[in-house]
Amino acid sequence: MDIWQFFVLFIVSLVANAFSAFAGGGAGLLQFPVLIFLGLPFGVALATHKVASVALGVGATLRHLREKTLEWRFSLIILASGLPGVILGASVILNVPDRWARTTLGMLTIALSVYSFTNRQLGLQYRPSNRHQQGYLVGAAVLMAIGVLNGSLTSGTGLFCTLWLVRWFGLDYRRAVAYTLVLVGIFWNGAGALTLVWLGQVQWSWIPALLLGSLLGGYIGAHWALLRGNQLIKLAFELVTLMVGVKLLF
Repeated sequence: MDIWQFFVLFIVSLVANAFSAFAGGGAGLLQFPVLIFLGLPFGVALATHKVASVALGVGATLRHLREKTLEWRFSLIILASGLPGVILGASVILNVPDRWARTTLGMLTIALSVYSFTNRQLGLQYRPSNRHQQGYLVGAAVLMAIGVLNGSLTSGTGLFCTLWLVRWFGLDYRRAVAYTLVLVGIFWNGAGALTLVWLGQVQWSWIPALLLGSLLGGYIGAHWALLRGNQLIKLAFELVTLMVGVKLLF
């Protein structure tokens, strides 16, 4: 890999992951298509993107842990719910044609943007809800389904987790983004990356540039999210979900 290619990969990864860390997902909106545009086959690009995306979670974690906003019991529920779905999704995606899944996911992602936009007060205040046995069971079931999407597809699945944490568990956007970046970014993406490395192929020579951009972008985006209020994070979430959905459809 020459210096120019390293620079392009670094800048793309930095920008994509900074916006993802601010909005609560969507790094694959820019990063994954660029990997394909530069010549990687779909399966290799997917595995390479997943490996690099773990650094997004690491960078965001370095910033969010200083704020101590995560409840560890709640974090364990998210991990235990999503990880089996991630491994399942990553195990089957390399053998499944993805066009129908992309179309469906694109429409659902656009629906996320519309839903958040039409509910003006959604996620602006922290109002914990469904913190009982039945609430946890329903929440865990949906998180597992989101985990399957996370393991098998490339764009927008972190956004589903962010909105579900807001809608079902009553988190505000700032807290929901923190959980998504730390738990989905490191653990869900890490499990998906390991599965894809085991079953597929990674363009390892591209990984250093992508990792560096993801790490710095994750930290910068998380820092922006902590400085800005929920209203701006909500707007960023709605814009990113709309763009991800349109990209998946077209």
